[in-house]
Amino acid sequence: MEELVWSPEMSSGVPAMDDAHKALVAELAHLLTAPYREFGAGLFALIAEIERDFREEEALMEEIDFPMLRSHREQHASVLSALHHVVPDVMQGECASARKVIELLPQWFLRHMSTMDIALAVALDLAGFQANPSAITIPQTMS
Repeated sequence: MEELVWSPEMSSGVPAMDDAHKALVAELAHLLTAPYREFGAGLFALIAEIERDFREEEALMEEIDFPMLRSHREQHASVLSALHHVVPDVMQGECASARKVIELLPQWFLRHMSTMDIALAVALDLAGFQANPSAITIPQTMS
């Protein structure tokens, strides 16, 4: 399992998006090492945070009529589906499948940020939203 740590290379140049991503990275890093007794509550908190962040991102995409909205939304739905799929197991006290999903999230998250979210950041900048295009980089590694 690789550790996920926020780094400046992960910046999209959009302060609100970067703040949401930083919080998500911190919550995900905590959950990756959470003891059994904390895992379920942490998973439910992570799911709620991801759902809120995805809604906010999708609202921004709708506002600017983002051409990649559908594919971006499909990626969000895929991740949420995987997370929701393991909830019944966690509710029954079985966390193994959920831990496997959580272990895969950093790879997905970095790929999503370096493709879909960077494209969104550029589109937001072009639409006049507060962004810092010089801060936009493509994340390539996990620390």
